[in-house]
Amino acid sequence: MKLIFERSVPGRHSDLLPVCDVPAAPADYAPRTRAPRLPELAEVQVDRHFTELAGETRGVNGGFYPLGSCTMKYNPAVNERLAALPGFTDIHPLQPADTVQGALELMKTEEKYLCEITGMDAMTLQPAAGAHGEFTGLLLIKAYHRSRGDQARTKIIVPDSAHGTNPASAAMAGFEVVNIASDANGYVDLDALRAAVGPDTAGLMLTNPNTVGLFDPHIEEITRIVHEAGGLNYYDGANLNAVMGIARPGDMGFDVMHLNLHKTFSTPHGGGGPGSGPCGCKAFLADFLPGLRVGDSPEGLVRQTALQTIGNMRSFAGNFLVIVKAYAYLLSIGREGVPVTAANAVLNANYMMNRLKDLYPMAYDTVCMHEFVMTLEQMKHQIDVSAMDIAKALLDHGIHPPTMYFPLIVHEALMVEPTETESKETLDEAIEVFRRIHEEALRDPEAIRMSPRTTRIQRPDEVKAARKPAVTYDFGA
Repeated sequence: MKLIFERSVPGRHSDLLPVCDVPAAPADYAPRTRAPRLPELAEVQVDRHFTELAGETRGVNGGFYPLGSCTMKYNPAVNERLAALPGFTDIHPLQPADTVQGALELMKTEEKYLCEITGMDAMTLQPAAGAHGEFTGLLLIKAYHRSRGDQARTKIIVPDSAHGTNPASAAMAGFEVVNIASDANGYVDLDALRAAVGPDTAGLMLTNPNTVGLFDPHIEEITRIVHEAGGLNYYDGANLNAVMGIARPGDMGFDVMHLNLHKTFSTPHGGGGPGSGPCGCKAFLADFLPGLRVGDSPEGLVRQTALQTIGNMRSFAGNFLVIVKAYAYLLSIGREGVPVTAANAVLNANYMMNRLKDLYPMAYDTVCMHEFVMTLEQMKHQIDVSAMDIAKALLDHGIHPPTMYFPLIVHEALMVEPTETESKETLDEAIEVFRRIHEEALRDPEAIRMSPRTTRIQRPDEVKAARKPAVTYDFGA
């Protein structure tokens, strides 16, 4: 389809602006050297352009979206309507506290709910995304060790089944990353962990369930090993959707963690945000929390700063309207709905995995949590059909591809997360598509390698797209 600038015709317009009711800027006030370059179109053209764009967008509202480790689930529209209430949208973070008591009460209550779900004692809602929450938690760990005069703890241990942001966040926080391998079952290798910890260990970053969709049965032993070495345990909450309301990270021995409101708590995810990655911690770390948090006073709720705060991680309260959406979600499902959500996510993943494993080998053939990982390594060697080929073929059937080639510890990996919001009928349809594609791959592998064949854009040159992306428009052309 054409870009909106390619549709532009000089002199076309559709503006119906009222007469300006404020004084015009002085004639000599000219911060611009030229007028902004804007497309010129009639209203009907603008409407058609964005309608066509919407038709090209693939989202969970358009079909099955099994993107592993991302929890791309249905987001109830009521959350959006509640976040759009004027009492939330028409306020300003610099207003006096006595004029925004409702917003402050919402944040305080949400912190309480999230602490109860996670087993943490305190929470900041300020971080704007999951990795931002990771970075915040690592700064809390660093502040804690420094407050005790322990400058030697400079290393963060990260298992190879961790999310890719974990080592990046640790490095950004100034730590040295120590990578440890998984054992043959996909769990943390306890001997490797014991060998890695020491007086220079600041902490461990762990995702549980991990990136291959497994809950580590040795989780309490893992956190104990790190604690005995003097380190702290960080929980990556990206996969909390599988255990929320059933198992709490704080009860497993974790000291600090982040959550992804834009994954677990049903606020829109993808397309660049906005996200929200609250960071929770145990009481001994609460004095280091960032930002202005909600506290009580004789005059009502007020904004407070922690005694030894690491400083602001973002402006004001973070992405407040995302926080409102998550609050609405929790109110709608209630205390009883939280564990039901997790149980259904695990049920759906195991159902789909068991219906496919006779054709698609599983990286770890055991009970999974919310997601499972297939390995197409054998198919790649035998008929030269890769995980990428299968993923592309799914597009011809209206299914968004699952995560490809991740985690890195699984060769030719496809990671599938059906989430709890998909019905058995949808799962059965998707299972049938996977099985049909497998059959076609054996019968005509070249056809699968040419997929997708029915989409507007066929398979692009992946290398060229990565190394020479066309991200600008040549107005002179």
